[in-house]
Formats: sequence, C-alpha cells, structure tokens
Amino acid sequence: MNQRNYSKELDALIEKNRIEGKKPTLMLHVCCAVCASYVLEYLYDHFQIKICYYNPNITEEAEYTYRYSELKRYVKERNMTAVEFIEVAYEPSRFFSLVKGHEEDREGGARCSLCFEERLSYTAGKCQEYGCEYFATTLTISPLKNAEVLNAIGTHIGEKLGVNYLCTDFKKKNGYKRSIELSKEYNLYRQNYCGCIYSKT
Repeated sequence: MNQRNYSKELDALIEKNRIEGKKPTLMLHVCCAVCASYVLEYLYDHFQIKICYYNPNITEEAEYTYRYSELKRYVKERNMTAVEFIEVAYEPSRFFSLVKGHEEDREGGARCSLCFEERLSYTAGKCQEYGCEYFATTLTISPLKNAEVLNAIGTHIGEKLGVNYLCTDFKKKNGYKRSIELSKEYNLYRQNYCGCIYSKT
C-alpha cells in the first residue's frame, strides 16, 4: 500500500482553489513561532488564517507566554496583517489529567497521541465555532512528529465533528529546513522540548 503524499495533495488543493479564485478559511493550531514560521509563509497567500494557540501541554506559564509572544512578534514582523489570533484557554491541569498514568511513556508514544488528540479536538471545536472551512496543525513540520499519526487523529476528529481536517506534512519540500532558516533570520526563540515536563531535558 502506497503511503499518501500529503504535501502533493495540499499543493493540488491550493492550485485548485487558485484556479477557482477561492481562499478558504483555516483554523490553524500553532505550537510555537519556529514551527509556524514556514507554515505561515507557505499558507498565507492561499488561506484566510485564524491561529489557535492551544497548548496545555506547556507546563510552565512563563514558557507558554514567551512562545506566544514570539509567535505574535513573527506575524507582526512578517506583516501578515490578515492573520487573526483567536482567544484560547491555557489549561495545564487539563493536560495533566489527560495523561495521568502515562507519565513514563516514551516520547512519541501514547502520551503524545493523547496530547495531539486534545489539541486537535480543541482546534476542531474552534473551527466549528468560527465557521472555518478547514482546520490543521503546524505539528507535522517537526521531524520528531509522525505526520501519519497526526493526520489520522485529525481526520478522525474532523469526521466526528463534521469539519474538514487538512492533512499536511509540512516537513516535506524542505519545510523544516526553511523553518530553521526563518528562525535564525527573525531571531526566534527555539525551545529544545515540546513543552511538557515529561519531555524536558
């Protein structure tokens, strides 16, 4: 069975919308400025983007706030005036409750999948609330995140709620490499862990 080429599928959708003169609305879950840098550069001209910075996995509030401020700074410095930031909750207690019993899981295991499901479910709910045509996540840009797993979770949530999940693999087409270039160019804060206390080195 051939693995899906999510990057090629997204390019085909973008081209189809361009030909039809469409610019769909997208509720985009963003984890940090570095991951968002390339994704926003890539999608900005093709979607009306609303950012959902929902990351209860980030244990320390100072870390959470700093990552959010860096994201906002990047968007401002890129003059992406059409990007909208929606109101989100910061609920680290929700994350701890969710992963109870999975504290010792290996990185990328069941604990991470539970975390992905929580963040994507919240984003899908906001997609529904704001009437967006799609929802997606920047998480697929990371070489440490499995796009197949993320897309399966997102697709399942989308089908359950009746909203369209946009399958992606932003690390393709040198997306991750470009995000590193942009993070250096804009002097973005690059954290060395996902945010939860269990992944902190």
